[in-house]
Amino acid sequence: MSGPHTIDGRRRVLYVIACGSPLARRVGRLVDLAQADGWAVCVVTTPDGAKFADRAALARQTGHPVRTHYKNPDDPDVLPPADAMLVCPATVNTVNKWAAGITDTLALGLLVEAQGLGVPIAAVPYTNEAMAGHPAFRASLARLAEWGIRVVFGEQVVRLHPPGTGERHADAFPWEVGLAALKHGPLVNAFGSTGGPA
Repeated sequence: MSGPHTIDGRRRVLYVIACGSPLARRVGRLVDLAQADGWAVCVVTTPDGAKFADRAALARQTGHPVRTHYKNPDDPDVLPPADAMLVCPATVNTVNKWAAGITDTLALGLLVEAQGLGVPIAAVPYTNEAMAGHPAFRASLARLAEWGIRVVFGEQVVRLHPPGTGERHADAFPWEVGLAALKHGPLVNAFGSTGGPA
């Protein structure tokens, strides 16, 4: 077995991190795309992401349990180490905490640690126009991009929607853009301008 996502005959492992957005109900679509692209996929949700995701279906789809909380000290690791991570959908809350180095959820702890280890990470935020307009969110996206995170955000990716209408726009979400960013770097950065690899 060989291909773009294999190392020494094993498939490379992608952690898909799903945050607390109604879009997380459809994260199985991203898993399908990643698996078709040759990745072995593990799903990690934030506590709010777990409210939307179908954990049992995702576990069947990936062959791995869906993790949400830190394990107890003596519990074994049940997921293989990540070769890359994709935060999709990324929420304003997770983006701001991540940029501040906060690790109060398993998802954030994994991201902060992976960033320190140099693991490739891409993030695709999904939020409404009101929340996206907050200066802290824009500053956090810029900081993450500055640090080498492949942030894919802008009107060319997903048009911002009015508050309370996210479900109506979820079917049009381009799940493939995060995977493309891991391969080639983001086509759109935190400020909506086009660019090359991060």
